[in-house]
Amino acid sequence: MYIPEHFRETDPKRITALIDTYPFGMLVTVKEGVPFASHLPFLFEQSLDSDGKLLGHMARANPQWQHFVSGNEVMVVFQGPHTYVSPSWYSSPGVPTWNYAVVHVLGKPRFMEDESELESLITRLTDVHESRMPYPWKPNFDGERRKKLLGMIVGFEIEITEIQGKFKLSQNRPVEDQLKVMEILQQSDNQTATEVAKLMSESTHE
Repeated sequence: MYIPEHFRETDPKRITALIDTYPFGMLVTVKEGVPFASHLPFLFEQSLDSDGKLLGHMARANPQWQHFVSGNEVMVVFQGPHTYVSPSWYSSPGVPTWNYAVVHVLGKPRFMEDESELESLITRLTDVHESRMPYPWKPNFDGERRKKLLGMIVGFEIEITEIQGKFKLSQNRPVEDQLKVMEILQQSDNQTATEVAKLMSESTHE
């Protein structure tokens, strides 16, 4: 990913927050020179002695998991909030642009061979997303249903080798322009625009 230095984000807390808030990532692999992408939910596991792991699963009918046997690195893209920025908001000359935050994660995939490991992943993913529900749903892995359901999916983990963060938030503009852009976005009735304003506010106060 092309990252001008003033847009480079390396703060682990901000990167983790983006992945946790927008965990629906795009898994990208290459098979015989042709790119292939799937859109999947992920869990991000941090580690003290490495960049951590991404955990996920896909339908067994999805051919992408077969790309893992090549041993090549894969990439997962996490797209955060993004919004258009008009040059009319600047006090000095400018051009139309887009403010956004995105994280690219690269790593080596490994299959989850053990059924209990896969079951644990499904339970964890379910618990994370059902925690927002008034009556959280619980997966049922009893008897033959367990074998059937687990047989329909392929679980995997990605040992992270590199994390690239790009938070393009008008840092290349004068402070006066940054504050004006942030002010206008804060007043927007578009939730994504206000999320960008929030990220800009965090950057401005650092």
